[in-house]
Amino acid sequence: MARNRRRADGGPVFAHLGPVGVPIPIPTGTARLLLETDGGVLVEVNGVPSSYQHPDPRHLVFEYMRWMRTAIEATLEARPAADGSRVLEVAHLGGGGCSLPRAVAADHPAARQVVIELDTALAEHARVWFDLPRSPALRIRADDAARALEQWRDARFDVLVRDVFAPDRTPRPLRSDRAAAHAARVLRPSGIYLVNSAGEPSPRTSLADEVVTLRGAFAHVGLIAEPGVLAGRRRGNSVLVASQAPLAAGIDRALRSDPVSVRLVPRPELDRLAAAGRVIRED
Repeated sequence: MARNRRRADGGPVFAHLGPVGVPIPIPTGTARLLLETDGGVLVEVNGVPSSYQHPDPRHLVFEYMRWMRTAIEATLEARPAADGSRVLEVAHLGGGGCSLPRAVAADHPAARQVVIELDTALAEHARVWFDLPRSPALRIRADDAARALEQWRDARFDVLVRDVFAPDRTPRPLRSDRAAAHAARVLRPSGIYLVNSAGEPSPRTSLADEVVTLRGAFAHVGLIAEPGVLAGRRRGNSVLVASQAPLAAGIDRALRSDPVSVRLVPRPELDRLAAAGRVIRED
């Protein structure tokens, strides 16, 4: 069995890491922890990479999570709270190994986050394995993501993240116009909705449908995507950014420093993509 890497002070990077390289039973199947050469840990769920925890919580290996963090930071920089005293409220629909919540907690220690996860055993394991913050800084709630979204009160969150797959596609109720309307409702006027879109089975059509659906609920919708994924030449994750307020200009500037060639798709190109889409209904 591989050994966990150690910190400069001699202690292990993840002192309470679970068994490595062997199946770990969870309600939805099995998880597996794999140690990587940079000291990070890849979390697989049913053989599919689910999350990656690096010793530095701000170092996000999965590209789409980096892009989400970029959008969050650029938005918060452009829209500071009026008196500086309001607590940042963040909700995650889907959490898995909680890589993004861990990064947000490192960036904003005073923030309050809630993770909605159907398989809470995995999220609770992650809390121990990767020393995640406790409630109220980070709460993990067992629930169906679509149901939780409908139950939240109006204007509750500054950031809402959708990152739910079952097994490798987002359930239709969470992609529907009904879900988009609830997402708009639970966000504060300056809040942002971040959507992980995997782009299957037809990347271009799937993205177009998501854009059109979100445009029915939000005044401003942007798309962060690699050119090859946007053209439908290969599968990949893209991130949709939706808000009632104009998207922060800093998002596109910050994306230019990402290791991957990625951009905030220009409005004319996004309009051409949306022309091929149709609203996703729940039924």
